[in-house]
Parts: sequence; C-alpha cells; structure tokens
Amino acid sequence: MTTTPATPVTPAPDLAWLEAHRLMLRTFARGAVRPGGGFAWLDDDGVPRAGGDVELWITARMTHVAALAVLEGDESFVDVLDHGVHSFLPGGVLRDEEHGGWFAAVGDDGTPTVSDKRAYEHAFVVLAASSATAAGHPSGRALLGEALAIYDGHFWRDEDGLAVDVWDRTWTTLEDYRGVNANMHSVEAMLAAWDVTGERRWLDHAFSIVERVVHGFAAGNGYRLPEHFTSDWQERRDYNIDEPAHPFRPYGVTIGHLLEWSRLSLHVRHALGEEAPAWLLEDARALVEVAVRDGWSVDGAEGFVYTTDFDGHPVVRDRLHWVVTEGIGAAWTLALVTGDASALERYAAWWDHARRLFVDDEHGSWHHELAPDNTPASTVWDGKPDVYHAYQAALLPELGEIASLAGGLRDLRG
Repeated sequence: MTTTPATPVTPAPDLAWLEAHRLMLRTFARGAVRPGGGFAWLDDDGVPRAGGDVELWITARMTHVAALAVLEGDESFVDVLDHGVHSFLPGGVLRDEEHGGWFAAVGDDGTPTVSDKRAYEHAFVVLAASSATAAGHPSGRALLGEALAIYDGHFWRDEDGLAVDVWDRTWTTLEDYRGVNANMHSVEAMLAAWDVTGERRWLDHAFSIVERVVHGFAAGNGYRLPEHFTSDWQERRDYNIDEPAHPFRPYGVTIGHLLEWSRLSLHVRHALGEEAPAWLLEDARALVEVAVRDGWSVDGAEGFVYTTDFDGHPVVRDRLHWVVTEGIGAAWTLALVTGDASALERYAAWWDHARRLFVDDEHGSWHHELAPDNTPASTVWDGKPDVYHAYQAALLPELGEIASLAGGLRDLRG
C-alpha cells in the first residue's frame, strides 16, 4: 500500500474531531446564503464571489448539507434548509415556471444565464429533496415528487438503463453527448429517493446505472473508466483532449470518480441486501486499487492526481479536494464492509494528507485545489464553492452501512 511519503501517518480523526469539523464546515457554508434565494459561490475567505450567478448544483448540494445538519440535531440550520428548499419551489430563484425543471444558473437580476436542463444538476435537486424529506421539511415530499417526475420523464432511458445528459430550456433538443458523471450522481440521488420513499423503482435505477457503468464500462477497461460517450453510448476517448482540466468533463480517467463509484457501489450493495451480486464488492475493490496504483503519489509528491490517460499516466497533476474526500469515503466504506485492515490504513493516511494540506483552519472549509507541489492553486477551481464532499467524508464514520447519508442519519437518530 502507498501512504504519505516521508511523513508519519497520524491516527484517523476521532468522532469528536469529525463532529467539530462538520460544525466548522456548516458555519462556513452559512455565509453562502443569498438574500434573493439560493446559495452563492464563496471565495477563499468565505465571501460570496462578486457578480456571481446562482448555480443550481451549488444550491442543491448546500441544501442537502443543511438537511444533514438538521438531521444531526442542529436546529440552527432549519432556516438554512428552508431557504434552500424554497429556491426550488414555485417562485424560487432557480425554477423555470414556464417549461418546468430548474435553470442551471441565474444572474443577480433573476434572468437565467444558463437555461439548459441538465441531468447532473437535476440529480442534485432529487438528492436535496430526499434529504429535506428525511429531515422533516414540510415541503420536502412534494418537491421530491416533482423532482423525481422530471428526472424520470426527461432524463431516464429504460432502454439504456442510464440517464441522458443535457436538454435545452424547452425540453426539445437533447445534446448528443452522454456521460457517466451525471449518472454517478444519479445513483446517489436514486438511492436517497429509495431510502426516503421505499419505492423500488429508484433502487432499480441506481443498480442499473452501476451495472452498466461499473460492471460494464469500467470493468471492460481494466477499471480505467471512460467518462464520455456518443448518443448511442460508444466511447469518446479523445473528448476534451484539448481541455484536459475541465471541472466537469475532463479528458481521460478521473481518479476521484473511481473512488466515488466504489463507495456508491457498496451503498447499492447494502440497499439490495441478499439480492446483491458478488461483483458489486469485487468491482468496488478493483476501482480503489486502480485509483491508488494510477493516481496516488505517482509523480514525486503525495496526493491524488486529478486525471490520467488510458494507460495510467498522469495528465492533470493538480490535487483536488473532492478527490481525497472520496478516497476517504471509499476506504472507510470498504473497511466497514470487509474488515480489511489495509482499507483502514488508507483511510488514516488520506485523512492525514487532507488535514495537513487541504483543511484551511485559518479561513474555514478546505482549499479546493492544490498545485502538484501541494500549494494552493486555482487551475481547475477557484474559491470554495461548497462543502458537500468534505462534509460527507466527515459524516460517514458516524454511520454504519448505509444506502444514503440522509437515510442513515434518520435511522441513527430514530
């Protein structure tokens, strides 16, 4: 196993530290509340970025985190959750009252700046609505029903067992591109919806996606997962080769996604119970091993590189905070499921790395990106847009095996 070079690994953080860390993260996140609705993009100091749009993915993820805070018993976050939920309801800042669904981004004057309807963002609305429902928000269930109807009616394709990606505002023109990033977050959203509603259709969606992407595309490529496809799901290996550091559609293999797919596969395995096929665990292990072999400390400095090519060579060597958080989550979940000591060692090593280099004790939250020499950078990301990945990494050890974080907290708190 590869750990942090030339640096002793400190023990993994205890539950008291993780609880205090989550409090720090949500205190930082409160600064993103916008008086006009939604959540702002925060800079490195936690100040809303001047002139920034209200983005759907940030607002949905922050609403999800607010719901988790309420489920943890932080009553001071009830107002933040309510603020987030109302961003999606009739009259909400991101809602398209004319054509349905939610705008990807809206300017300060309420005019959509990105009017596309995207599966990635709409999956996060499903996640936020599921978590709000679990937290007891009075409008959560109605919002969840609407978000699921839009997702199922516009994005889901039974014939593919996968979701399509981007529509125009009127739901008339569908982009030719297909991708697995939106489908990955659809797994998370569908698991949460199943956990909250008990409706088997949503669990079936999650399993179908994992079966096609993990057991199909990833396993068929030695677990170096291709991310980009044509409209009939043929690989596009050269997609964005001229823009390799794209924040949502980078060229090549995205190391953090291998780790995230591993964790989500184990959540699906738990949800299925005795129905779960053996390959869910086998593939989850294999994804982590490839992520470590190709991505961890492979270029003379510690940390996960952002992307590699399909031969496993680093392409974008910047270290992104969300990648190590997903490593932490995958290692923890594998250790919980298997009792494997090496998974716990990786969990401790990756937290050690994160606490020394990513956690920003002075300004709050985490540095979202480090350069290859592990100094703060902004090649891929600037500022600190949200706390979703870090918060979930700090919450997972509070829970046992789960299908979703909101469902796990609901069950833990009774």
